[in-house]
Amino acid sequence: MKIMIQGAGSNVGKSMLVAGLCRHFTRQGLTVRPFKPQNMSNNAAVATGGEIGRAQALQARACGVAPHVDMNPVLLKPESETGAQVIVQGKRLTTVKARDYATLKPQLMAPVLDSFHRQQREADLVIVEGAGSPAEVNLRANDIANMGFAVASQTPVILTGDIDRGGVIAQLVGTQAVLDPQDNAMIRGFLINKFRGDTSLFDDGYRLIEARTGWQGLGVIPWFPDA
Repeated sequence: MKIMIQGAGSNVGKSMLVAGLCRHFTRQGLTVRPFKPQNMSNNAAVATGGEIGRAQALQARACGVAPHVDMNPVLLKPESETGAQVIVQGKRLTTVKARDYATLKPQLMAPVLDSFHRQQREADLVIVEGAGSPAEVNLRANDIANMGFAVASQTPVILTGDIDRGGVIAQLVGTQAVLDPQDNAMIRGFLINKFRGDTSLFDDGYRLIEARTGWQGLGVIPWFPDA
């Protein structure tokens, strides 16, 4: 089994959601693995085979397993405003300018899928985390982080919106509006994250999102102050 958590924007809480789901399904007796195709962070963690994003190391801990480079096969470590070190399957590949990374991406889908398939062979369930938002459709060509990966691996997607910052209806309905039909077809439902207070106050908004998108609402997740 496989599922992918994508966000209707950056910082919607994807990493913590994936960690929580990893822990939940591990406690249910499943063998679970986290996976993030591409991460951009200087907060790296030591893993078997090299280094990965710290969030994936936390998610591995939630699964009760040691972190491995296959859990985050592409790690971008910024070195300036316009350049980053490219780590592939735990090892430095090169350093590129942001503009040049677009020409490198087509070469990276193969190692990403290679790592993903190894994780699948080890697990009952792989929970994938996207990066940023699929609504950044200007980055869709050769994408390995969001819908490009979802389509290539045929992984169903749950789209998450952040209600704490406001505008969650526009986040979710707007994402559907800008995605291509092929990408929209990968979405199985949506989550509302970071809700403070009485969730019943959002019932009308929740139903509106379902009606506008045709997606199934999968829940409203309360604010987690310790995240």
